[in-house]
Amino acid sequence: MALAPARTKYRKTMKGSRAGNAKRGNTLAFGEFGLQSLSRGPMTGQQIEAARVTISRHLKRKGKLWIRVFPHKPVTKKPAEVRMGQGKGPVEFYVAVIKPGAVLFELAGVPATIAKEAFRLADAKLPFRCRFIVREDTAA
Repeated sequence: MALAPARTKYRKTMKGSRAGNAKRGNTLAFGEFGLQSLSRGPMTGQQIEAARVTISRHLKRKGKLWIRVFPHKPVTKKPAEVRMGQGKGPVEFYVAVIKPGAVLFELAGVPATIAKEAFRLADAKLPFRCRFIVREDTAA
């Protein structure tokens, strides 16, 4: 089942701007390792779920996984071969707007090599480039 909001204040929204870099959610907050986006684009609930399943299968029920993004924005589509006009189409799916620098997933409780491989497999499921990041210990 793809991720979607339980309810929204407004059923349909405008496209909005995807310019700029991630201002929030661009550092590790929970885990030791993270998957950070390097480019921008929409990420559907199905893509988030596919990446989550890939990571959890590679980890084999070890460690803790945090999903840092959620698809809040509805995307509408009109049916195929429908004439122009007649208003906006129905909501088809929901997306998370991803900007460069946003941390998508975080992991803790696994070795770095396993985390890196899990995130590499998850990156293949996503529509943009990502990189593996590690928490820097400031208390050293």
